[in-house]
Amino acid sequence: MALDYRKCAKEIVDHIGGRENVAQAAHCATRLRLVIKDNSKVDKAYLEEIEGVKGLFESNGQLQVIIGTGTVNKVYDEFLDITGMTAATKDDVKSAAAARMPLWRRLLKPIGDVFVPILPAIVASGLMMGIVEALGKIPGLGFAGSDWYQFLDMVANTAFAYLPVIVAISAARVFGGNIFLGAVIGLLMIHSSLTNGWNAADGYKVWYLFGHIQISPGYVLGQINQLGYQGHVIPVILSVFFMSKLEQWLHKKVPEMLDLFITPLCTVTVTAFLTFMVIGPIFSSLESLVLKAAEFLVHNPLGAMLMGALYPVTVVMGLHHMYNVIEAGMLSSGGLNTWMPVASAANFAQFGACLAVGIKSVKQKTRSIAVPSSLSASLGITEPAIFGVNMRFMKPFVCGMVGGAIGAIFGALTGIGATAYGVTGLPGFLTIDKPLLYAILLLISGGIAFAGTWVLWSEEGEKKAEKEEREEKEEKKMEEAEAVLSAVMSTEAGEIYSPLRGKMVAQEEIPDETFAAGVLGGGLGIEPEEETVYAPFDGEISSVAESKHAIGISGAGEMELLIHVGVDTVSMNGEGFEPLVKEGDKVRRGEPILRFSREKIKAAGHPDLVVVLLTNSDDYKDFKLLV
Repeated sequence: MALDYRKCAKEIVDHIGGRENVAQAAHCATRLRLVIKDNSKVDKAYLEEIEGVKGLFESNGQLQVIIGTGTVNKVYDEFLDITGMTAATKDDVKSAAAARMPLWRRLLKPIGDVFVPILPAIVASGLMMGIVEALGKIPGLGFAGSDWYQFLDMVANTAFAYLPVIVAISAARVFGGNIFLGAVIGLLMIHSSLTNGWNAADGYKVWYLFGHIQISPGYVLGQINQLGYQGHVIPVILSVFFMSKLEQWLHKKVPEMLDLFITPLCTVTVTAFLTFMVIGPIFSSLESLVLKAAEFLVHNPLGAMLMGALYPVTVVMGLHHMYNVIEAGMLSSGGLNTWMPVASAANFAQFGACLAVGIKSVKQKTRSIAVPSSLSASLGITEPAIFGVNMRFMKPFVCGMVGGAIGAIFGALTGIGATAYGVTGLPGFLTIDKPLLYAILLLISGGIAFAGTWVLWSEEGEKKAEKEEREEKEEKKMEEAEAVLSAVMSTEAGEIYSPLRGKMVAQEEIPDETFAAGVLGGGLGIEPEEETVYAPFDGEISSVAESKHAIGISGAGEMELLIHVGVDTVSMNGEGFEPLVKEGDKVRRGEPILRFSREKIKAAGHPDLVVVLLTNSDDYKDFKLLV
């Protein structure tokens, strides 16, 4: 049976808090990408059960609803039609999401933005290094002394030998600078005139640009160490950040006819001075301290255990890309990436937990999400498993943390290392230095997580908890509405409550002769303080106007109530109105039934007064207004 795209989109809108709770909306090949204003209004449990929705997760300030290739674009079109929003790009959504991030997240985000695009180069080089080294160790092959070995070794090492240049180009793109000027700064920091950074222990020369003017012990004015930054990335990023901001400032200040000459010249020259006199010396030292601390952490069983447990938490927070700095530093300094086994243990544990859910689940939808997500996690891509399955049920996520912690301890004790970063899970075999021990690490982390999830997780328990949570949430909504919205009319058949908050207006003061004269029944008007209409009693929706501005409800004792939003708003043809129900739906008092835009009503030149009329009030002897 084909998916009802409009029904799917409508249910999504209804359970993310409506149009007013969405800041931006776009879609990629498989997902709706939404920036939500208030996450507390999102009913995640209901969203996951909507037909057509294969899962959802939150990442980098976005709520991402997984729908699938070839379908998501059709649901998105209906989403735009229902909400009245205009199409946005993924960049628009990313910008809106970034603006809503906490300050510390915004400060760390550029690190991920710099390193993610260069991963293919690092992965390719790391894989080749692993293959070349493995071939060179085969006894009797003689490959290590061959020309082929030397050539392939050169190819494999290039990305790491010139890593500052690659990082500088990527950083210039992220910070809005000229990427070619960024490349110049990167090349400058590993120039052949400088002593190679890996040979710093053998000594290096110094330039004194202003003579030998001693400012303080150990510091001479204008001193520049003739030392390259082959083993560093943080000084490169900071230098290019300064370069980009200086370039942007100069573009604004320098006359256009001189801009082509003055801006690049001043940008490169000033950045070069600052890099070699301030940024390089200070931050290369700090980076070295960070690397030593990281190496101590992952070589220490307790530290490795802590990171193995917390690694998936940093994935959830979008902070895991910051580890690229540490891994790149380990590799560029000529050593092995000993952080990779920790990440691999954590990721493979999430694979084991997700696979247990996929095998144990009897619910087809859960299985159809969990099994493919677990396969993705086994290859090092854990977001689908974490967000779509493990965090949704939580117990598998915690079991994955435990498995990752224990696997990381094994990695620390055995001293496993890799020749690349950005590769974990099964592909990690191509870069690891001890394949047998690495296999044991994966079995430990994935096996413990699988076993823990199999024993502790119960689908029936989760379904019961979700149902209770949903019912409790709905009950709370209705209780809140009932507590605030008081009775405004009564008949012998029952009471009629106010459908929304606002100031009551006498019927004869309604600015419409038909309503005011009581031709359509007795009632009153309400000057709204909000934009949501609630069911005024338990009943059935008897009508929804084609122009969406009016709803009829049948209640006990054949009460027929009309709720008309605005005066003469039929001429708006539905613009600014969003019914949440359809004819024939059963509703409970306090349940949202219609949303509307006061701003659009007023912009169209109409009063936004909500008219509430009992259309058959003459049928009741005891009909009366209570306000």
